[in-house]
Amino acid sequence: MNSLLRSYLLVVVALSTLASPILAQGLADLARPMEGRSMRATSAHRVGPDGKFDPNGELDPNSNWDNKNLDPGKTRVLMEANGPGVITHIWMTFLGPQKHTWAKDGSANHQEMLLRIYYDGSDRPAVEAPVGDFFANCFGKRAEVISVPVVVEDADSYNCFWHMPFRKSIRIEVENQSEKPVSLLYYNIDWIKKESIADDIPYFYAQYKQEYPVKQGSDYVILDTEGKGHYVGTVLAVRSRSPSWFGEGDEKVYIDGEEKPSIWGTGTEDYFLSAWGLQTTSTPYFGTPYFDQWGIVGGHTSAYRWHVQDPWVFNKSIKVTIEHFGWMSPDENPKYVANSWNERQDDYSSVAFWYQTGTPTFKARAPHAKERTLPSIERETFHATAMLDNLDHGHGHIRRQDINNYPEGHVFFKPESQDEGWIEIPFTVKKKEPLRLLINATRAEDYGKYRATLDGVAIGGTMDFYKDGIDEWEYHLLDFWPEPGEHVLRLECVGQNHKSSGNYLGLESVRLRERRPRVIEMGHDKDKDWKKEPKLYD
Repeated sequence: MNSLLRSYLLVVVALSTLASPILAQGLADLARPMEGRSMRATSAHRVGPDGKFDPNGELDPNSNWDNKNLDPGKTRVLMEANGPGVITHIWMTFLGPQKHTWAKDGSANHQEMLLRIYYDGSDRPAVEAPVGDFFANCFGKRAEVISVPVVVEDADSYNCFWHMPFRKSIRIEVENQSEKPVSLLYYNIDWIKKESIADDIPYFYAQYKQEYPVKQGSDYVILDTEGKGHYVGTVLAVRSRSPSWFGEGDEKVYIDGEEKPSIWGTGTEDYFLSAWGLQTTSTPYFGTPYFDQWGIVGGHTSAYRWHVQDPWVFNKSIKVTIEHFGWMSPDENPKYVANSWNERQDDYSSVAFWYQTGTPTFKARAPHAKERTLPSIERETFHATAMLDNLDHGHGHIRRQDINNYPEGHVFFKPESQDEGWIEIPFTVKKKEPLRLLINATRAEDYGKYRATLDGVAIGGTMDFYKDGIDEWEYHLLDFWPEPGEHVLRLECVGQNHKSSGNYLGLESVRLRERRPRVIEMGHDKDKDWKKEPKLYD
């Protein structure tokens, strides 16, 4: 059974149990009269009287050229219409950021595309979020989402079913804030033109915000607005800056101006309806589309939580926050101990989804794509391909190989035997400071198991590079305060996974990753000799 079929079966089963009330209500509504007239805004090709493209022309039955490119810095209006009406469905797709036959230098990623929706001529967008984050796809990474209001099938078809009523007018646009084009943008926006919209019908809102890193001494604010309405969803993305589990922080929701939150949770994963941590999953009302590695410095986690069955209702105002507390490594703790309740300094971003009447007072705005891109936490990145001619290695075949969409490729090493399976990578440390040593490597079905030494000292555990398929993985090896100067990392083959058909190696880079400033301030390990007791905090 393939992954797509499993995903759909999961949704079918979940809808028949968890979602039965809303599903039954939806089916019941289909047997009732409906007011209005269905409409669609589309990227389908249109031509004018001269036969040339005209966005206001007639649909062309003789063309399949239904996509449009969007140049860097440009904005495309996907829909502009007079009301009253209600958006019922948005679908779009476009090429991913990788190089492609139709985009030889690659394309913008969906974090660099900003979606804005304006109602009734307002100059402030009611919806403002990166396209990816709006569809629960964060970090510019594509991931499948199979849920009730949002579906991203096979990680490349972006659907949402949020209803968006408007009275006078609506404008939906996408701005390309990348230095690369948006390539092959297709879209269909379905809506119903209405005779009227009742006065008490609320508008739909969605707003992106971020803190890189989160502010110390205060909870992360997802939404803070005045008005009457109901909160219907959260997308949260976290890039960890410290070792260990980040997600012990509770959601805290303040209703109608109360000083103490009347809604208080029990942990981040609990808010996202999971338990004992998060893992990649997608269900009708909650999921974790992207989760790369547990407890590392630089790990990425994104999750969604739709309050379809359990909206948070407010009459005057709502403030939705979440604590940024979690486990911490001893070298970031004043007492040099590891425990579960520490204020962490990770990178957070979010999208809040809600309906309300009245004018929202939430002041957050989405920054430019350059600011939305996570800042680098690499002190140094030593690309293996840049050092190819200077790498010492055992007998075998070694060459550059372009794979996994690595910008610089990777070094592929095919040793003649296990005994010849070794390679040495020299690198330079510029100053003494706390760093994490790791490698970014390829995993594949014919790759071996390797151990690492640094300057002759064994570090880390056994690294199994076997994978059924091909991907990339970070292998974290050491937390240390290295002396400035030259160092040599040696990777040595120690065998292979019983499923592997070889003992090959694919190395993209050796990296020295920064630790938080408080590691320097506390200096617990500064004067320790890492060679005597190598540490990797987890």
